[in-house]
Amino acid sequence: MRAAVKGGKLISIVTSAYNEEGNVEEFARQLQEVFSENPGYEFEVIAVDNGSADGTFEKLLKVREKDPRFKIVQLARNFRMDGGITAGLQYARGDAAVIMTANLQDKPALITVMIGKWEEGYENVYGIVEKRSGKGFFRRISSELFYLIINKLTHDQIPRNASDFRLVDRKVYETINKMGERNRFLRGMFAWVGFKSVGIKFERQRRFSGKSHADFLKVLNLAIKGIFAFSYIPIQFIAASGFVISALSLLYLIISAVKFLIVGVPFPGYGTITSLIVLLFGLMFFFLGVLGQYIAQIYEEVKTRPNFIVCRDIGFDPGDNDKKI
Repeated sequence: MRAAVKGGKLISIVTSAYNEEGNVEEFARQLQEVFSENPGYEFEVIAVDNGSADGTFEKLLKVREKDPRFKIVQLARNFRMDGGITAGLQYARGDAAVIMTANLQDKPALITVMIGKWEEGYENVYGIVEKRSGKGFFRRISSELFYLIINKLTHDQIPRNASDFRLVDRKVYETINKMGERNRFLRGMFAWVGFKSVGIKFERQRRFSGKSHADFLKVLNLAIKGIFAFSYIPIQFIAASGFVISALSLLYLIISAVKFLIVGVPFPGYGTITSLIVLLFGLMFFFLGVLGQYIAQIYEEVKTRPNFIVCRDIGFDPGDNDKKI
């Protein structure tokens, strides 16, 4: 049972913080401005300390001392952004939940606009990144390439440049909470469940403080996970390629045999044959790699390990949530 909420509708702000000690206080201040601008609503902030090694947890405690609307969930280690948000959503009890980063790249002031769209009847109000301030050329190009690829592979199921920054109705995030996937790509999952959705364009801000934790390998891993979790096209491509290569090989064999009967030269072109063998071996290992990626994700699923492990939670009433993992 969810605890009763006094006053207006309750909005749960869910954020995951990993080594964000320089951002926590300013993040809280800007959220409090949003709360003041929307007096007709009740707010709670579920701040997930996602295995931070700095003073993030202590800063969150200080914020909570001044404002009990800020509640804290401390995880046993870092479970990446999707793991931290998954944990926070399990604790949410609002009529709607806002998902955002704690580094102020997601502008808190946009929450008011999202609430307005929610009141119009939209159940999934997601941010569309129109511009990425502070990102290098390579990072911007790789992001564009990722969305181009995943849009094509999922038949435009995942909106282009969609962000994790969003407001979702209770029925939406409760549906996500019931999904037991271990390979979680949340923006894909929110797109998959459907509901009435609308995008809002915004400029992704520079980090208020600190350096980005999303290095190239982490971003690449997330992209691969998203592609293989929401599309079967790569594995279908293997079957199609096998058919095409077999057909071309048969055609080449027929041409070579006919040439031998007419000209009398038995299969010339040692270099050509060697190149074809190397090419086919390369394709074979590429295809094995694609199959291996699907097998690896299946392996993660069948282990059924939790998406997060909670050390402690602060500010929650007993019985508010069963804290499923």
